[in-house]
Amino acid sequence: MVGVPLSPQERQRGERFGILLRRARSDRSMADVAAAAGVSAETLRKIETGRAPTPAFFTVAALAHALHLSLDDLATACAEGTEGAEHAMLA
Repeated sequence: MVGVPLSPQERQRGERFGILLRRARSDRSMADVAAAAGVSAETLRKIETGRAPTPAFFTVAALAHALHLSLDDLATACAEGTEGAEHAMLA
């Protein structure tokens, strides 16, 4: 099945999400966070690098839980034009 290509805005949102996860992960290893979330380290790597810009909801929820992040805060931080929100969320 072929999906609809992502818009530049959707790709940018995925990149912001990946950056946010990397920052929230801080000094924790990718393997540690992935295991805590119940996803593979490769899945987390793809999300963090923007190669998987639209991860499944339950993957996002599991990663948010493992990193002690609010889904509301994640959504706000990843929305367009809210670059400052991610800094406030991680402060």
